[in-house]
Amino acid sequence: MSFRVVRSSKFRHVYGQALKREQCYDNIRVSKSSWDSTFCAVNPKFLAIIVESAGGGAFIVLPHNKVGRIAADHPLVGGHKGPVLDIAWCPHNDNVIASGSEDCVVKVWQIPDGGLSRTLTEPVVDLVFHQRRVGLVLWHPSALNVLLTAGSDNQVVIWNVGTGEILVHIDSHPDIVYSACFNWDGSKLVTTCKDKKIRIYEPRTGELESEAMCHEGSKATRAIFLRHGLIFTTGFNRSSERQYSLRAPDALNEPIVMVELDTSNGVMFPLYDADTNMIYLCGKGDSVIRYFEVTPEPPFVHYINTFQTTEPQRGIGLMPKRGCDVTTCEVAKFYRMNNNGLCQVISMTVPRKSDLFQEDLYPDTLAEDAAITAEEWIDGKDADPITFSLKDRVSIVQGGYVSSSVNKSLPSKKAGNILNKPRGDSASSGATGSSAGGGNFASGNNNEASEGGPPAAVLSEKDLRTIQDEIRKLKAIIVKQENRIRALEAKEDARNKNGSDAAPASAGAASSDGKASESANDHASTSAGTSKDED
Repeated sequence: MSFRVVRSSKFRHVYGQALKREQCYDNIRVSKSSWDSTFCAVNPKFLAIIVESAGGGAFIVLPHNKVGRIAADHPLVGGHKGPVLDIAWCPHNDNVIASGSEDCVVKVWQIPDGGLSRTLTEPVVDLVFHQRRVGLVLWHPSALNVLLTAGSDNQVVIWNVGTGEILVHIDSHPDIVYSACFNWDGSKLVTTCKDKKIRIYEPRTGELESEAMCHEGSKATRAIFLRHGLIFTTGFNRSSERQYSLRAPDALNEPIVMVELDTSNGVMFPLYDADTNMIYLCGKGDSVIRYFEVTPEPPFVHYINTFQTTEPQRGIGLMPKRGCDVTTCEVAKFYRMNNNGLCQVISMTVPRKSDLFQEDLYPDTLAEDAAITAEEWIDGKDADPITFSLKDRVSIVQGGYVSSSVNKSLPSKKAGNILNKPRGDSASSGATGSSAGGGNFASGNNNEASEGGPPAAVLSEKDLRTIQDEIRKLKAIIVKQENRIRALEAKEDARNKNGSDAAPASAGAASSDGKASESANDHASTSAGTSKDED
């Protein structure tokens, strides 16, 4: 007799659910570029989508509360002279976003907290080096203001955005770079190239450590580092079947797992959640999202389920864990662009009956603070990204969870950090010059909502804990009063019921008393008349 043992996993029942149309974003003209990019970037404050724009390239930035139909004349970020190919939010500053374009320039923008009130055309800094279009921008996971860019000129450049300087230049790729990814602490870099090979570099020196054949197909491939050091890749075989693989960095030639999925033509983008070790595969032109869990037990990559829709997707973005709603056990949130202009919000949820914080679903996640500076990183220091618990340092904002702390930028030691300077007086502070590495700083921001306003208040950890304790006390008082009100209402209902039952009995007794009194009066009057006759 044989029986099948079901694998034990708390993510085995994860399911996806699309929000209602009025809670999504409509009337967005998503870019029609054929470049293999997600066209979308999300953080707990904003949603950014690359859009079609006449006379250059642009992308739209929306606060999360601006749902519904977007006006056709909504302000854009439109300083590029060619179509925008890739965008990426800074993991250490939710207001800073980088964009790469066909005009060969990488621009870094600073978005005001309330969103855009008019079209933004002046970036904080221009990073000028590439000779052909720039199709990849990637931030360092733990070092402040470290940005990687790659272009069709086969060059990979690592910048210090705070000063506009080039830190590292890697020119050993023979063809176009399809993808790049840092490992967990940023000490290694993996890239995939059009020559079908996967390479691992030491990012500070640009030294090639190892290379191997990735996927045999000629279409685009993708590779990402997992949290514990393994590499996950997606690509095609010689028969144009889509496949994924799992590899160890010291044995790239020997995949641990190699699995064929289907025969679709769309490039698959692996979106990785380091907290849950789940990988979501989203193909361009697909109407499904497949998700897997990576574990130490064979077959190592476990298929969980597939989320299906009716519309094919043009682009997709994954919200960081800081933006997920922990009260509903939401483990992932996707922003999915359709061809009809709708940006659909999809929530991935683990079914749980309790409303309490589920610590097993939410381990410490990435914080918005940088662990080291760019100078420390280039000098050889490695550091894991700073993490924090969503249970202790979160506040509810429109159904999602963001950190309670104020965004901070670490100051640069060797030169002034342009991202720290107030936008209004950047012209007078001499930020219009160009650095030696090719970074041209803008003279101002034409979109600053309020210049010279009061500085934002910074709360300490002690103050935050005090506020949270007061909120808990107020909630306890409310629950106590609600229970008291319910008890009083129950007593009142019981009293009213008893009174209604006693009313008919009292009415019957009163009627019998009335009849008795009437008979007594008749008898008395009869007696009186008899005595009068006798007299």
